[in-house]
Amino acid sequence: MNAPSPGRLVLLTTSHRVAPGQLSWPAWQALHQADRVLCADPAHPQLPYLREAGVEVEVAATPDAADLVDFLAGGRTAVLVQSGEGDRRLTDALSRLAGSGRVAMPDLELIPGAYDLPGARLIDLVQVMDRIREECPWSARQTHEGLAKYAMEEAFELIEAIEEGDRDALREELGDVLLQVVFHARIAEDGAPATGDDEEDGGPFSVDDVAATLIDKLVRRHPHVFGDAVAETPEEVRAQWLRVKGEEKERTSVTDGVPVAQPALALAAKLASRARGAELRVPLPEGPGPGPALLALAVEAERQGTDPEAALRESARRYREAIRAAEGH
Repeated sequence: MNAPSPGRLVLLTTSHRVAPGQLSWPAWQALHQADRVLCADPAHPQLPYLREAGVEVEVAATPDAADLVDFLAGGRTAVLVQSGEGDRRLTDALSRLAGSGRVAMPDLELIPGAYDLPGARLIDLVQVMDRIREECPWSARQTHEGLAKYAMEEAFELIEAIEEGDRDALREELGDVLLQVVFHARIAEDGAPATGDDEEDGGPFSVDDVAATLIDKLVRRHPHVFGDAVAETPEEVRAQWLRVKGEEKERTSVTDGVPVAQPALALAAKLASRARGAELRVPLPEGPGPGPALLALAVEAERQGTDPEAALRESARRYREAIRAAEGH
C-alpha cells in the first residue's frame, strides 16, 4: 500500500520593490489551489489584493512547524506568504524536524511572487536615504551648500577610477556619485523654496522629480530614438543634441551654460570648443605671466582632439611617481 503523501508547503516570496498585487502566474495558481494560505504579518501589503482576488488568508503568528506538518499530511497544500526577510523561525523549526528523521516532511517549494525589474535596488537606496536623513544627526543637518564640496570630490574620484581602469573602484565611485544625487534630492524634498514661494521658482522637489526631469530631457534630445528624426552618425547626433539644447535654453551666447567653476584647463578647452563649433575666430588674450601661454596650449590641445585636463593629470601622475622614486619608494 502506498504511503500517504506528506503534502506540500509553498514559501511565497514577495518584494517591496514591486507594486502590491502584481504577482507571477505560478504564485496566483498556488494561492488559489492551496488548502490554507498563511501570513504572519497583519500589515503585509499584499493582503488587501489577495482578499480582493478571493484568496482567504489566515493572519496569525508564525505557525508551529509540527502542527503545520501534521496538517499537510495526506496531500494537502499550504502557502506561506512571506515578507522580504522571510520567516527564519519556521524554516529553522522545519529543518530541525527534518533532521530528526522521525517525521515525513512535506515537499518544500519556493515560488517568487514577483521579480525585480532593472533599477529596483534604487528604490532601496531611496528608502535607506530617507531613514538616514531622519535618524542620523549629521545627515539631518546637511544642506546643499554644505555638501557641494563632496560632489566635486566624488566626481574627481570617479574620473580617477576611469582613467586607472579599476573596475571595482569604478563601481564604488559611481555609487558615491549616485549618493550625492540622492542626498541632494532628499534635502530638497523637505527644504523650503530657495528663492520664493512659487514651486517653479525653487520649491521643494523629490528624487522622482529629478528623474522625471532627466527622462523628459533625454526623450526631447533623442528625437532619432523616440521620434521621427534621423541621425545616423555620432556627428549628426551631436549636432542634433546641440540644436535641441539651444532651442530649449534660448541662449544668446555660445558661452552660456559653461560652468566657470570647473578646473581652468577644462574651462579653457570648453570655451574653445564652443567658439570653434560656432565658427568664431577669436584672438587669444595676451599679457604677462603664464596664463595666456597655458590658455593657448589648452586651446591647441582641444583643436587636436586632446583633453588638456586629462593630459595634464596623466603627466602629473607620472611626475608623482618620479618624486616617489626619488624618495626611495
